[in-house]
Amino acid sequence: MSEGRRSFWGFGRKRAKEAEADEQTPAADASEVETSEVEAPVASEAAPADVPSADVPAPPVETPDDAQAPDASAQRGGWFQRLRTGLGRSSNRLGDRVSSLFTKKKLDASSLQDLEDILIEADLGVETAMAITDRLSEGRYAKGIEAEELQEVLAEEVERVLAPLAQPLETKKPANGPFVLLVVGVNGTGKTTTIGKIAAKEAAAGKTLVLAAGDTFRAAAVEQLKIWGERSGAKVVAGAPKADAAGLVYEAIDAARDADLLIIDTAGRLQNKAELMAELTKIVRVIKRRLPDAPHAVILTLDATTGQNALNQVDIFRREVGVTGLVMTKLDGTARGGILVAIAAKHELPIHFIGVGEGIDDLAPFAAGDFARAIAGL
Repeated sequence: MSEGRRSFWGFGRKRAKEAEADEQTPAADASEVETSEVEAPVASEAAPADVPSADVPAPPVETPDDAQAPDASAQRGGWFQRLRTGLGRSSNRLGDRVSSLFTKKKLDASSLQDLEDILIEADLGVETAMAITDRLSEGRYAKGIEAEELQEVLAEEVERVLAPLAQPLETKKPANGPFVLLVVGVNGTGKTTTIGKIAAKEAAAGKTLVLAAGDTFRAAAVEQLKIWGERSGAKVVAGAPKADAAGLVYEAIDAARDADLLIIDTAGRLQNKAELMAELTKIVRVIKRRLPDAPHAVILTLDATTGQNALNQVDIFRREVGVTGLVMTKLDGTARGGILVAIAAKHELPIHFIGVGEGIDDLAPFAAGDFARAIAGL
C-alpha cells in the first residue's frame, strides 16, 4: 500500500512517525567498506579489530537463572498472561487515548484522522493504521462505536499482518556439518541471553550443540555464554580477549563438525558504523568458505524499547549480512511494542521468538494471534 495514498473521505494523512523515522541516524554506506580476508584463521594469533569502545558501550551483564526446560502443560496459559502483562504499557497507552477520543465523538473524518494519528504514534506503522481506519469507516461511519469493537478490529488487523510471519526456527542438521545459526544485532539487544535460551530449548529437544563466543570484545559476554553452555550441555568455543572473531568462528566450525547445531554470538555493533559492520560481513565470508550453504539462518535480535530505530536496524543488517529472521526482546515494560507490527509490514521477515522477561521460558515461539490480542488489550 502506498504511503502517499489518501483516505477515501478526501483528507490527507498526517505522517508523524515518518518525520521521526527520517531523523534516525544515517545508515552506513556499504560501498565505503573495505575489509581484508582471513589469512590465518586462528583466534589466538589474529589481530583485534579497531573498535571504538566509546561508541559501543557494554550493556549490563545478564546472568542466566537456573535453566530448566519449560513445563509444557503450563506453557500456553502462563505465557499468554506474561505477554499480556508485558505488553500492558503498549495496550494501556493505546487504549486510553482511543477511549478518550471516542467517548465524545462519533466516527467522522476528523475522528478517523485522529485515530490514525494515534495508531501511528503507537508505532503500529502507517499501513496498519490506514487499514484499521478504513475498515472502521466502511461500516461505522457517522455512528458510535464501542471500545471493545475497536479493540477487536485492531486485533484482527494486527494478526492479519503478523500471522504469515509467525514461523518456528527450524534447525535441521544438514548432511555436511552442523546447522549454523548466526545471531546479530546492536549492543544491548540481548543476543547472548537469546542464544542461551535457544540453546537450552534445543538441548531439551535432544540436539547436540556448540556455542561460539564471537563477542570477543566483552569478557562478560564470553563468561555469560559459558554459563549457558554448562547448563545446556553445549561445548563453548572461546578465544583470547579481543581476538579476531572471524578466526574464532573458523575454529568453532571445526569443533562443531559432529554437532547438530552451531550457534554463533557476535559483538554488538552500531548499524551506522562501517568498520563494525565490515567485521560482521567478514565472519559471514569465513563461514561460507568452510560451509558454502551456511549460515543456514541469520537472526537479528531487536530491542522493543528502541521503537522506530529498530526499522533502521533491520534495513542495514538485512542488507549487509542477509538477515533471515527476527527475535524481538524486552517487550515487557515498554509502551512501544507496536513497532513489531510496523517492522512486519515493511520487511515481511519471519518472526521466530519474542521475549517478555529474563527467565528461560520468557522467550517463546511467536504466536501472532496472542500478540495481536495482547497489544489490543483483549
